[in-house]
Amino acid sequence: MNTTEKKENINALKEKLARAQSLILADFRGLSVESDTKLRREFRAAGCEYRVVKNTLLGQAAKGTPMEVLEPLLAGPTAIAYSFEDPSAPAKIATKVARGESKFVIKGGCIDGRLLDAKGVESLSALPGKPEMRAMFLATLLAVPQSFLRLLQAAPQNFAYLLSAREEALKETQKE
Repeated sequence: MNTTEKKENINALKEKLARAQSLILADFRGLSVESDTKLRREFRAAGCEYRVVKNTLLGQAAKGTPMEVLEPLLAGPTAIAYSFEDPSAPAKIATKVARGESKFVIKGGCIDGRLLDAKGVESLSALPGKPEMRAMFLATLLAVPQSFLRLLQAAPQNFAYLLSAREEALKETQKE
């Protein structure tokens, strides 16, 4: 690869890192081709990008971006996973794969310019994703009008129950 291609690769990666919500670094040494293909498919399905990069290339691309703090993690073979939409998506998949594959080891990650260790990536994976957050927000928005409607319906409904109970009481007194 000549210097022009290297600069183009660095600039392309730098642009992606600047837009990425979060970034996860992992050591993939010893991972079978089948496992790697399955892993790539999972990342793609979740809207994440996964690729193997050279540490020097990643270090140069990270300069001037919030991902600059990753410098201490750049040792050994490095695979990166990042997402432009959901910050927890790459962490969820990487954690799931790391539990199933002993050769896939999470080195750490970065979110909002803060360095995460492997435990930090695990805690990031425990956070709800974008679809779950949307559902929780929608439920919160719908809860207030639903409660208000129940409150408005309660008085007439209770009055109807009162009239029904009074009618039953009158019927019983007429039978006697």
